[in-house]
Amino acid sequence: MSGLTYEAVATFAQQGGTIFFGLIFFCGLIYALWPHHKQAFQRLAQLPLEDDEAPHV
Repeated sequence: MSGLTYEAVATFAQQGGTIFFGLIFFCGLIYALWPHHKQAFQRLAQLPLEDDEAPHV
């Protein structure tokens, strides 16, 4: 009988998923905090505060 039991697969999936999503989170965090993107994010942050030219319906 092989050592591949439900518990082994579940443990591997839990640990692998945690590592995978942790890496995705840190990549997104690095992208968001990268100095090169700062100007674009500041411009996008001010976008809701701009007065649009379109008449209100």
